[in-house]
Amino acid sequence: MEDARTVDYSRTTITELMIPSFANFSGKVHGGILLSLMDKVAYVCASKHSGTYCVTVSVDGVEFKEPVEVGELVSLAASINYVGNSSMIIGIRVESLKPKTGESKHTNSCYFTMVAKNEDGSLCKVPRLILENQQDVRRFYDGKILKKMRRQISNVLDAEVKAISEDDMIESLNEDRCLIGYPN
Repeated sequence: MEDARTVDYSRTTITELMIPSFANFSGKVHGGILLSLMDKVAYVCASKHSGTYCVTVSVDGVEFKEPVEVGELVSLAASINYVGNSSMIIGIRVESLKPKTGESKHTNSCYFTMVAKNEDGSLCKVPRLILENQQDVRRFYDGKILKKMRRQISNVLDAEVKAISEDDMIESLNEDRCLIGYPN
C-alpha cells in the first residue's frame, strides 16, 4: 500500500436519475434514498483512498436544505477531508439538476466517517493524505476539529448521564414538551 495519496486520487462523483419509486407521499425524493446514495459515494471514495474494504462509522451534519424532485439528476461529490490511523472523514456535497431547464441547487452537504478493514475484519492503517492547496488544508483541519468535537460531545453525554439521578433528570424535563408515561 502507498504511504500517501492526494485528495484528487480518490475524489468521486456519482450522478443518478431520481425515479418515481424514490418518491415519498408528497412526491419528493425520500431522504433515506439520498442517505443511501451518500453512503455509496462515501464508500467508493474511502475504498479508493485506503485500497481496502471500508465501513461507515458515523454521519454528521446531514441537513436537507432543498427538496429533490422526481426527474432531477442528483450528483454526489465526495472527497477525503481527513485521515486518522484507520479512519477517514469524507465530505459530500449533493446537488440536483433539472435537465430541461438547467437549474441546479445545492440540496445538502455532510460528513461520513469511514474506517478501513483488513480481510479478517480488523482495522487497518490508511495512507496519509497529501494536502495540495489551501482548501485541502482547511478541510483537513476542519475534519480534525470535527473528530475532536464528536469525542467531546460523547464524553459530555456520558458524564451527564452518570452525574444525574433519574428523578433529577425527570424534574429537569418539566418545562419541555414531553410527558413521562411511567411511574417514577
